[in-house]
Amino acid sequence: MSPKSVVFKKICKDKSVGVYMGKRDFVDRVDSVDPVDGVILIDPEALQGRKVFVTLSCTFRYGRDDMDVMGIAFRRELYLSTRQVYPPLQDRDKGVHTRTQAKLLRKLGDNAHPFFFEFPDNLPCSVALQPAPNDVGKQCAVEFEIKAFSAESQDAKVRKRSSVKLMLRKVQYAPEGEGEAPCVETTKDFVMSDKPLHVKASLDKEIYYHGEPIKVHVNVTNDSNKNIKNIIVSVDQVATVVLYSNDIYVKSVAIEEFGDAVSAGSTLQKDYTLLPLLANNRERRGIALDGKLKHEDTNLASSSVVKEGVLKEVSGIIVSYRVMVKLIVGGSVSVEVGLEVPFKLMHPKPDAGKQTNKCHCVEMEEEMVFQEFKRSYLKGIIGDDEDEDGNVSGGDDMAPKEK
Repeated sequence: MSPKSVVFKKICKDKSVGVYMGKRDFVDRVDSVDPVDGVILIDPEALQGRKVFVTLSCTFRYGRDDMDVMGIAFRRELYLSTRQVYPPLQDRDKGVHTRTQAKLLRKLGDNAHPFFFEFPDNLPCSVALQPAPNDVGKQCAVEFEIKAFSAESQDAKVRKRSSVKLMLRKVQYAPEGEGEAPCVETTKDFVMSDKPLHVKASLDKEIYYHGEPIKVHVNVTNDSNKNIKNIIVSVDQVATVVLYSNDIYVKSVAIEEFGDAVSAGSTLQKDYTLLPLLANNRERRGIALDGKLKHEDTNLASSSVVKEGVLKEVSGIIVSYRVMVKLIVGGSVSVEVGLEVPFKLMHPKPDAGKQTNKCHCVEMEEEMVFQEFKRSYLKGIIGDDEDEDGNVSGGDDMAPKEK
């Protein structure tokens, strides 16, 4: 049996426009980004003379729509590009099409028209800050979206029933090759102590995958006359919201107090293991998450790999990770001695042939499968856009009325 590829399909309420895409995740390789391509299927009778356009947008949202003050929305478009697909501006048969586009054009017929966008290489990846359990509305996030619509012109008012939106993700995977394993050490001198305290912390590698335990090697040489009462080891997520205020959110996503003591004049060599997971942080507001497509689960945000020279105005949310090792030194007043060991938390690059599809699919042809967005699937899901209800493929009850 030949392998099947998934095609994502979504049709607007009046059935004038439908969008078909072979994928929704686009990989950022720092120096280049996967292009965005797909096919728009139009119904000339339902269009009634209107034109069809498709836009690719990147939006940074830092507040709910109902929080708009004095007409100022809590969102900013970092990127917006629009193409006219119908009437076509060039002969579709003369264009260069991707393999998926070519199959769709053959299958869908003369009313199908291709579109193609190239991402600028300076846009952030899809990331969001986790809301509190009782928060409502959209979260603070960097979002990407394809929107197809029919209108008299590009600048004309768009009717909700004549437009369809499909969320996309811009993702980064762990680069090939291993960097140098991080190692940090420090020496602390104390008053009334002839000799210092020396601490060294190291990791096995620079990049860890989501769900992978992190082993921290700690070496303590306590030549001072102070006693160490406790050792605390944690994984901190640092999310810098650089667009509007340069806010920095530091959250411990895994922490252990091991209670190890090191008396004056002694040493300690020990390995500590931590496992940072979203499952242990689901109700904590402000944790950065990888951008997700609707109705799918996600994970802690991956480390951001930013191209040199990118302006902070378009960086959105930058995420980094560090292991914190804290020694609580006793005495009349306790003193903390700490180390920060930076590392990267990312996804491995997936094997193209092993991608799976978890949703109900309808077979399109032997090599291709439609994943169709239906009203019964979307309706009643908490956190959905209000727009979403009008932008799904429907049954016969949504067919345009005859005049």
